[in-house]
Amino acid sequence: MSPTPWPYYPVFMRLRGERVLLVGGGEVAVRKLRLLLRAGARPALVAAQLHDEVRQLCAEGAVHHIGEHFTPLQLAGARLVIAATSDAELNQRVAAAAQQAGVPVNVVDDAALSSFVTPSVVDRAPLLVAISTGGAAPVLARRLRERIEAWLPTGYGRLAAFMHRWRETVYTRLDGAARRALWERFLDSRAVERVLSGDEATAERDLQQMIEGRHPGGEVYLVGAGPGDPDLLTFKALRLMQQCDVVLYDRLISPQVLDLVRRDAQRIFVGKARSRHSLPQEEINAELVRLAKAGLRVLRLKGGDPFIFGRGGEEIDTLMAHGIPFQVVPGITAASGCAAYAGIPLTHRDYAQTCIFITGHARKDGQLNLPWDQLARRGQTVVVYMGLSTLPQIAARLIEHGLPSDWPAAMIEQGTSPEQRVVVGTLGTLPQAVAATGFSAASLLIVGEVVRLRERLAWYGGAGGESIARAVSPS
Repeated sequence: MSPTPWPYYPVFMRLRGERVLLVGGGEVAVRKLRLLLRAGARPALVAAQLHDEVRQLCAEGAVHHIGEHFTPLQLAGARLVIAATSDAELNQRVAAAAQQAGVPVNVVDDAALSSFVTPSVVDRAPLLVAISTGGAAPVLARRLRERIEAWLPTGYGRLAAFMHRWRETVYTRLDGAARRALWERFLDSRAVERVLSGDEATAERDLQQMIEGRHPGGEVYLVGAGPGDPDLLTFKALRLMQQCDVVLYDRLISPQVLDLVRRDAQRIFVGKARSRHSLPQEEINAELVRLAKAGLRVLRLKGGDPFIFGRGGEEIDTLMAHGIPFQVVPGITAASGCAAYAGIPLTHRDYAQTCIFITGHARKDGQLNLPWDQLARRGQTVVVYMGLSTLPQIAARLIEHGLPSDWPAAMIEQGTSPEQRVVVGTLGTLPQAVAATGFSAASLLIVGEVVRLRERLAWYGGAGGESIARAVSPS
């Protein structure tokens, strides 16, 4: 079976300093002018009426308005012609004159009259990705562009420019096969992330080492995985998860998130649970150093945000002490993620003007050492991480320090996941209600009048969460 013929030959044309004739001055012309100016062209415009932005470009001298009515003489010296008017007869005259003069022409939304079409473009200059269906399905082309926009990091333009600057050096030092092999190693190395993050000095040192046949060493990626829903991961987090050699992950990492890690990466569980420690923090720190010194790209994947009760500061402190390069990628912390999915705003003009994050993790003697006088105040929201086992003590101490027993409170289990459950009650009723429900997984406590809003703002239906909330909701 013969391949489908191409409707157009794909090509990139240099237009810097070239004259391009644009017929039309409306909203479509505005979009075309933006692209032409981005390419460095000298647009000559023919239009009787000008869009405000077009008029401004003409006033600034970026666009030359040469007339109100089209004539074939205006084609002289033009490298391209674009007809962007709503007048079908005029567009046809422009196309016929351009074709007779041998000048490539594009008539917007009329492939039959066009000798070339303009693709949907993903701009990472000098890297450009052009997508075209030959005019057959422009909406499909735009949809594909949107997906590539989301996938392709904005820093890839910097990466292309960086590689261009080093091309001559690599060319003079290595032969053809060795050059290709070097660039392949470079694109798989930590140096790429250095460029994308703006640290080109380190990337240059790494590339120089590779040219000299030395290995540049490993790196650690400290990545916040968010509260559980994989759709809440950042683009950068996904990119680093896909290129790591080994991942150290916590108990709070959902299987759905872990599935997004590079398939052949080694997986090491280092999670902690109440009263059980898989690996002490000091050993986790040492393992990060050991793996990075072995030249590996190490992903430290942490639930929520690494710097909010995640001990990320301790880990990077160790990395810095050993001279290990690292990156930190923030994640959506459980407080904001779980509260949003439970329909509980953390702040609200009428109920809470401040928000406090605390940990409910008890000391070895079982007591909580917290600033109760500051926490037991109206007009604020208190979010308690790791407070499931100490919930009765937290509620009692808040009441003891001045909050009423009917003060609203909610406990969220496995927030943002399909298994999310929410119990809403008061400081007086919530401990018993949570115990009766049998919460045992990762949970978050929210205390404050904002909890009252859940009754009308709840939007995410987890497993039975709505019925639980209504059964014990505060008055």
